[in-house]
Amino acid sequence: MTAAEVLPLVSPWGRFGLYSFYIDAPEPAIVDTGVAASPAESMAPALRAAGRRIEDVRWILLTHGHIDHIGGARALWELTGRRARVVIHAADAPLLRSRRAHADAYLAGRGRYLRDPGGAANAAAAADAVISGEMEPTLLVEGGESLPLGGGVTVSVHAIPGHTPGSVAYVLDGTGAAFVGDAVQVHGAANGFPGFEDPDAYRASLEYLRDDVRPERLYLGHPYRRADGTPYGVELDAAQARAALRESLDIEARVGRAARACLCAGLRETGSAYSPFEPVARAVGYTADPAPEPSPFFTSMHGYRTSFNRNS
Repeated sequence: MTAAEVLPLVSPWGRFGLYSFYIDAPEPAIVDTGVAASPAESMAPALRAAGRRIEDVRWILLTHGHIDHIGGARALWELTGRRARVVIHAADAPLLRSRRAHADAYLAGRGRYLRDPGGAANAAAAADAVISGEMEPTLLVEGGESLPLGGGVTVSVHAIPGHTPGSVAYVLDGTGAAFVGDAVQVHGAANGFPGFEDPDAYRASLEYLRDDVRPERLYLGHPYRRADGTPYGVELDAAQARAALRESLDIEARVGRAARACLCAGLRETGSAYSPFEPVARAVGYTADPAPEPSPFFTSMHGYRTSFNRNS
């Protein structure tokens, strides 16, 4: 079996560092693609400096459908001469196929609470600006598949919904390396709050990663933060991975208790930036501005509201 080196590829974007990962297999793969400019402006030069060619990439593995992970997919596919296979979970494929789907997702979730008349237009404009092109994926996955990268190198696909319905982990078999995108949020990234659309699925996926996958190396899409605000890196060893998973579960439990108490008491408009979930922000000590995109506070609160209504 050929050993497959992993090279992190960072792309700047606003307040965020966007991380993709190159798997140096006989059929090279890149996990996640940043935004439209990332492949040409960040990935290609980094690969050239490492003696690799972006044109040789044969697999584009997308962990989920958010714009900062799929935005460069079409551009990267074009740079490979349209030879790379593009892989995404079926549940998130609409976000690769349609820019409009991102604005629709905004309106259906966090946009309900942000009281921003231009929010939907801004979401649509962001999708137009940073998604390099709508496209049909080559391969839809559900979890349980094995992808051959040549030379005996295989990647197994694990469904880990919660952050989005179609979040997946790609595990480099035989190495314990797991690429999870944004599925392990800890205390969040630049907004300082963990973001997930379905809290029940998010918690179950964290437990699955902890108990079944048990990564020896955990690769994250952003440098998520500890409780004290200091960031983890994006390449975590086994001990750091266990800590990040444990901390992610702990903060979800705290937020979940506060959210359920707020929902049981009934939502009330308060006029604050956190309304109608101001009691949750107060209970967990969240004092950052919840409005800047991707607004994980309201994404997660809407997830708890949906779960509460579903289970009531």
